[in-house]
Amino acid sequence: NAIARKSRLVSIPKETKVFEPGKSVNDMIFLLEGTVRVQQVSEGGREIVLYRIEAGQSCIMTASCLLGHEEYSAEGISETKIVAAVIPQDAFNELLANSASFRSFVFSTFSQRLAELMTIINEVAFRRLDIRLAQKLLDLSSNTHEVKITHQQLATELGTVREVVSRQLQEFHRRNWLELNRGLIVIKERRSLVELATKHD
Repeated sequence: NAIARKSRLVSIPKETKVFEPGKSVNDMIFLLEGTVRVQQVSEGGREIVLYRIEAGQSCIMTASCLLGHEEYSAEGISETKIVAAVIPQDAFNELLANSASFRSFVFSTFSQRLAELMTIINEVAFRRLDIRLAQKLLDLSSNTHEVKITHQQLATELGTVREVVSRQLQEFHRRNWLELNRGLIVIKERRSLVELATKHD
């Protein structure tokens, strides 16, 4: 009820920057509809996806900046049209101080995201790219045989460069595991990808 009273609703189109590095943080964001991709961009332009915010979730980047009085250090991009409840910082501070359920929600979100980020760090630092790419293709394809994604988007998901992903996809194609089209990857040998994805480095 406090959130409903103190917040305002915003609607943001698809492929819009919701926040970006260097910008000050004045509000807490609770996503009601859509998906936001939070990613880090290096000085050289390389990107890596840190996590996604789905409907019913909040952004720990925003919460962290509010708590530490810091500016954003990553960017958030709306992957779909989004609807969000925006809560001013004074209301966020009041709820954090007075509501046990609100504190539990915020800090449980911190815990979950920290675990996800540690997994990403471990994979980027220690897991072979071909294994990570096979797993990502399986995750994205779900129960279908097609993945609508570009080589650059895959590189961003995996925290590497497009050329490296393209070379590995060509190797999968050479083995007849995949069919490569512009913006579309067709999985021909799912079992082979599963075997690689479950392989230990």
